[in-house]
Amino acid sequence: MAAPTGPTVRRMRLGKELETLRKQRGMTIEQVVDELGISESQYRRVENGTSAFRKHADLTAVLGRLGVTSKDDVEFLLDMHKGSLHRGWWSPFWRTMPSGMAFYVGLEDGAVSIRAWQPHVVFGLLQTEEYARALIAAAKPVDETNTETVERGAELRMQRKQVLTREDPLELRVILGEAALRNIVGSRDIMLKQYDELNRLNELDNVTIQILPSKEPTYRCAYDFTLMDFPDPLPVVAQMDTIDGGSSITDKQTDIWLFSRRFEALRDGALPVKRTPDFLHQLSREI
Repeated sequence: MAAPTGPTVRRMRLGKELETLRKQRGMTIEQVVDELGISESQYRRVENGTSAFRKHADLTAVLGRLGVTSKDDVEFLLDMHKGSLHRGWWSPFWRTMPSGMAFYVGLEDGAVSIRAWQPHVVFGLLQTEEYARALIAAAKPVDETNTETVERGAELRMQRKQVLTREDPLELRVILGEAALRNIVGSRDIMLKQYDELNRLNELDNVTIQILPSKEPTYRCAYDFTLMDFPDPLPVVAQMDTIDGGSSITDKQTDIWLFSRRFEALRDGALPVKRTPDFLHQLSREI
């Protein structure tokens, strides 16, 4: 099986492989790193997929401790580690990205499908450049950010959208609360163009957009969340925005089960997909 592409996904895959090998040997993290010059905290981050070994020699030493002797297995894992050290296309934006955002973008780039609920604003991958810029600019005086943050933020968001139209596109299913479409961001003209963009994207085979009307007496989650699926054996990951503009990410099975149930309930209460264009046209007339 070929190694997964994208540095973030490669780190996750390598971490899962190491965790599996360690548990098969019945070893603790302390036993693995003992006398190897690797701290427990660093190794734990490697297993979690949030960090990588600084050099090949560290991974080679760990594989030896875990009893990995097959030349093919060692080369495969070393190649995965090498790929995990590459910088993602989003690295030029790191300086203006909120805490945790780079990791999320890396996950988004490597996911095969995403399910998302957004009650307050249009979901990021569906935004026009004008909408994204106006949304980020509105927070500028509150968050005390600069113009570069606004421009780079909008540029990053547009580059992220390429996952929807690349050769092997991401499968995206989004449920938007009606308030996300009625809240005026920037101007009415920007909103009209945003409605047109939603209709355009909704026509793609890999994109599904549903709307949950405000008057619908059904379940609705007060905060947004995203569920990301990856190739086996990587787990499903859930992401939630944090108060500081960053991201909180979990792959705990109990959390994934709960967020999946929430998404299913939201999907069941939302309008059928075929009614999305009519709803957007009605909003356009009203605005």
